[in-house]
Formats: sequence, C-alpha cells, structure tokens
Amino acid sequence: MKAVTVKEISQELLNLSPKELRDLCLRLARFKKENKELLTYLLFEATDEAMYIESVKKEIDLQFEKVNKKSYYFIKKGLRRILLNTRKFIRYSNNKKTEIDLLFYYCTKLKKFTPSVQRNAALRNLYLRQVATIREKLGSLHEDLQYDYGMELEALN
Repeated sequence: MKAVTVKEISQELLNLSPKELRDLCLRLARFKKENKELLTYLLFEATDEAMYIESVKKEIDLQFEKVNKKSYYFIKKGLRRILLNTRKFIRYSNNKKTEIDLLFYYCTKLKKFTPSVQRNAALRNLYLRQVATIREKLGSLHEDLQYDYGMELEALN
C-alpha cells in the first residue's frame, strides 16, 4: 500500500465528523508508542512548556543513571540512545527554545559524565557535534536569548 501525501490527508480530515476524528486518533494511539507520546504531549503538556522541559530533564537523568559503564562501547550505545530519545522529545515540542534547552542539558550531563567522554574519540565527537548543533540553532532565536545561551555555550567549551 502506498501512503498518500499530507495534503491529501488534510483534505480528507476536513470531511470527517468530530467523533470520526476522535476515533482515528485513538486508533493511531493504539498502534505506535510514539503516536501515543505525541498525543500525550499535544493534549496534556503543550500548554506548559516549562513543565514539559523539566519532565524530559528528569527522564534524561534517569537514562544517564542506567548507562552501562563497563566499556566505552556500551557507554557509547547508551549515550546515543539517550540522544535519540532527547531528539524525539524535541520533535514533539517543535519549539526552538525547548530544543536548545534540552540539548544544553544533554551536553552538560555528557560533560559531567564519568568516565570522561574526552578519553574516547567517538564520544568526544558526539559531544562536539551536539555543541555545534546548539551553536547552529542559536541563530534562529531572539537576540536576547542568543546572548544568554551564548554565555552558556562558552561555559560548555
């Protein structure tokens, strides 16, 4: 089966009643965990972005505690998984400030992580790529926020 375009889906959704839309959303939520997480964000957490950021930070803290530290191979896998989840939460929000806040938090946790990520080339490059991503994203923010985050970015370097 070939998927149709978003425009076609949008046009078809205009023809549905509110009850049919609700049923479609509930059916989507049953099939994928990400769909359910996105609906949860949109319905319950989108109104309070600060609370959402704090809950994601707590989730990141929990994931950092669970990282297997037996070898750099397992550390790298764990840290990449945390970054993947962080990016997923960023996608739900679709807010530039939230994105930068969460990436800053991830980089701060990564910098404080023991054993040091500076001892492994792959982990050091992972850290440096995230710092570069933050630097790139700063350009799209308001000037005042750019200045504030620029100071934090210097602290990371």
